[in-house]
Amino acid sequence: MAKLPEKKEILDFNYAMPSKGWMDEPVELKAGMFCYGVKPDKLETVGMPNPHAWSPTDEDWNLPENWKAIILNGMQDLLGKYRSFKLFMDVCVRCGACADKCHFYMGSGDPKNMPVVRAELLRSVYRRYFTASGKMFGALVGARDLTEDVLKEWWYYFYQCTECRRCSAFCPYGIDQAEITMMGRELLNLVGLNTEWIAGPVANCYMKGNHVGLEPQAIMGNVEFLMDDLETITGKHIEPSFNRKGAEILVVVPSGDLYAEPGTFTFMGYIIMLEQLGVDYTLSTYASEGGNFGFFTTNEMAKRLNAKMYAEAERLGVKWILGGECGHMWRVVNQYMGTWNEPADFLEQPVSPVTGTVFENAASTKMVHIAEFTADLLYHDKLKLDKSRNDHLTVTFHDSCNTARGMGILEEPRYIINKVCNNFYEMPEDTIREKTLCCGAGAGLNAGENMELRLRGGLPRAEAVRSVRDRYGVNTLANICAIDRVTLPPLMDYWVPGTRVTGVHELVGNALVMDGETERTLDLRLEELPSVVARKAAEAAAAAKAEFVGEGATDGR
Repeated sequence: MAKLPEKKEILDFNYAMPSKGWMDEPVELKAGMFCYGVKPDKLETVGMPNPHAWSPTDEDWNLPENWKAIILNGMQDLLGKYRSFKLFMDVCVRCGACADKCHFYMGSGDPKNMPVVRAELLRSVYRRYFTASGKMFGALVGARDLTEDVLKEWWYYFYQCTECRRCSAFCPYGIDQAEITMMGRELLNLVGLNTEWIAGPVANCYMKGNHVGLEPQAIMGNVEFLMDDLETITGKHIEPSFNRKGAEILVVVPSGDLYAEPGTFTFMGYIIMLEQLGVDYTLSTYASEGGNFGFFTTNEMAKRLNAKMYAEAERLGVKWILGGECGHMWRVVNQYMGTWNEPADFLEQPVSPVTGTVFENAASTKMVHIAEFTADLLYHDKLKLDKSRNDHLTVTFHDSCNTARGMGILEEPRYIINKVCNNFYEMPEDTIREKTLCCGAGAGLNAGENMELRLRGGLPRAEAVRSVRDRYGVNTLANICAIDRVTLPPLMDYWVPGTRVTGVHELVGNALVMDGETERTLDLRLEELPSVVARKAAEAAAAAKAEFVGEGATDGR
């Protein structure tokens, strides 16, 4: 991991425009602001083109001899395939409405991280080779030749975009910078320029079913370990089934919830809730990943990886799929799956086995987000809760970009949190819901070597958290995204120390009162509940008072 700068160094920037135009400013690859280049074996595993050894820090990136033709032919292909791409190349009027909306620009002051300029990196080459004015007048109309320096600039800045779509919420023409970034990355992938942190998880998911390459026995072992903790907490022995044919529901979670804190606590919350309700569900050791790093690579790769969940659902003969707290899983499923993998007509429209609610929004995908499922349970009063178990937490909620802007899950998690917690406060209105600020490390940027980039990109979110910490004493940042649960803890540790990060269903698991459970003294993190802490404090105070009184009687006071 690159050495982290001091906070004063990160904050030492301004928003002044450079003296020269953006096309005259050469790209400078700064350590801490980019991820390592992909190794060729990862691309070979999934059949991606032009795998080769290269490093971003080398002068020569070992590009294929005909790299320029590959890129321009690829651009021609994308322009023919996606009407949105051509529209976004032509329609921008450079009004600047998006300029100050990107968290990377807000945290760095780099003009090339303004969404309008980041798009111009690609748009300028489009003009040069695909418009009459660009061919004739070149730089006079904002067109430029495709050179190796331009390609390096693409790579550097398109991997400084988290595809969060915040800028699109402010664009009067509806230009989606995320789609432009996706096209830029597709073109880079044609000549083997990906990052190890994206292509590695893609290869693992293709071969093993999850981003980190967990084998079936490792998944089952991890879950067994978590169930041991749940038995310690609740006194109840739970054995989830795996790969069981004929179950009603297939539960698919992000792999981070299976092995990495704090995601594991979220997973424990899912399981005790489903077990308490007696839901007929099964997990899969093959479709063991809801997330989709293919989405950060090419549309075709995202399509390939999305298909595994539905193939497994068909193999097991389940009725529908219940998905865990994940961001890009839900954006892919709800915005792209219908055209990529066709409607899943072999599955049934989801109906809650507990409340009988028909999930109409899942009529095509046959897949329900667990926040929707749980909010429905709480609305119908199907869970017994003790909110006081979360009284040590003062909670705010981070709208994850993909589930909020990309899917519209805005009120369900808030409804859940208010049902299971006594202390909940919102961050400022212009930083939540559709206008939510990004964690600064989505879209495959959550590596270690680019930590300065992550801290800069996450600074606006951290400032919003700081505002409610200072005003209301908030000490907990809840969310419904596995990437957020990985990226937000170091961000909070750096900018807002003392703020824990949690999934919403960890809070549900803490508050849930199970039938036949032993008296709860621990939360899902094996930390003492507030009632236990208060009782011990009272007992200690009473003992100290008794000792003081006893000493007074002895010495005659």
